[in-house]
Amino acid sequence: MRYYIADLHFFHAAMNDRMDRRGFSSVEEMNEYMIAKWNKKVRRNDEVVILGDLSWGSVEETNALLKQLNGRLYLIQGNHDHFLSKRKVDLSRFIWVKPYEEISDDRRKVVLCHYPIICYNGQYRLNKDGNPKTYMLYGHVHDTIDQKLIEQFQEITRRTMTVNAQEEARYIPCNMINCFCKYSDYEPLSLDEWIILDEKRRSGE
Repeated sequence: MRYYIADLHFFHAAMNDRMDRRGFSSVEEMNEYMIAKWNKKVRRNDEVVILGDLSWGSVEETNALLKQLNGRLYLIQGNHDHFLSKRKVDLSRFIWVKPYEEISDDRRKVVLCHYPIICYNGQYRLNKDGNPKTYMLYGHVHDTIDQKLIEQFQEITRRTMTVNAQEEARYIPCNMINCFCKYSDYEPLSLDEWIILDEKRRSGE
């Protein structure tokens, strides 16, 4: 199984009383909770794509953290992953570390980047049933005004008509999903789980 998650910010105490207002009593409590949620879901051979900003901790703290997380790890580099530049960083826990990647997940293209890409590669592609063939997964914006603006952009885009190569009029697809860890209660989710959660969250369910 393959899972995705973004912006965990392990060791970042400010996430509790500012910005995210996660509400944990301490950074230690936050870390313990997120590790427990991760390991309850992820098994040894599962894959987890981390969409940036994994750890605010020192390189030593982050190396120790990585040993506690189940699964085969892939990291899309975020702007706060400063541990990657440190000489003693242990990258052996990652299959790869990249700023951007495109992968296949159950016959669908998944565009991976820490930063949201509003015009992403493969955006217009649909299968024979009219369902999306490409999803753009991102992080970075947490649950901020930037995320609200991205959601407004998606709504406008989906209501906009265009003409395809066959001169058929259709609405423009736009399938961007913010894999912000707080949305999933800090649990890595599969692509299908993120699709369902994203639809429910934005519909107010």
